[in-house]
Amino acid sequence: MFSHVTVGCTDLHRTIRFFEPLLLPLRVLCRPVTPDGGPPAACWITPAHPLPRFCVYHSFDGKPMSAGNGTMGAFLAADPSAVDHSYAEALAHGGKDDGPPRPRPHYGEGYYGAYLRDPDGNKIHIVHRGDMEDQAWK
Repeated sequence: MFSHVTVGCTDLHRTIRFFEPLLLPLRVLCRPVTPDGGPPAACWITPAHPLPRFCVYHSFDGKPMSAGNGTMGAFLAADPSAVDHSYAEALAHGGKDDGPPRPRPHYGEGYYGAYLRDPDGNKIHIVHRGDMEDQAWK
């Protein structure tokens, strides 16, 4: 469904240091990116699939980035322990809690997730979808 999700950053190296340990438990790896005439960037993919991608960029127009209110990227985890591990890594690397890992049955049976903010204030959700487990990891 998605080609990529992009968020802005003010310090690319700090942002990479934040997302690398957050995404590793989710089996998402960073790959070098050479933007097509755009600003410096980093991009993450799953090894078996070149798309979708998660990218962080300096702002294209050179103006200060700002986190969008009501926007969020959600990363899929294989199980609740991956949510817990990823969340802990995010907090250890500059993230801020926005809702600790726990079951969230109001979203679906087997739904387990955590919310946090990256160092630039972007809202991130890490989720295990037990309600869709068979479809999500195929």
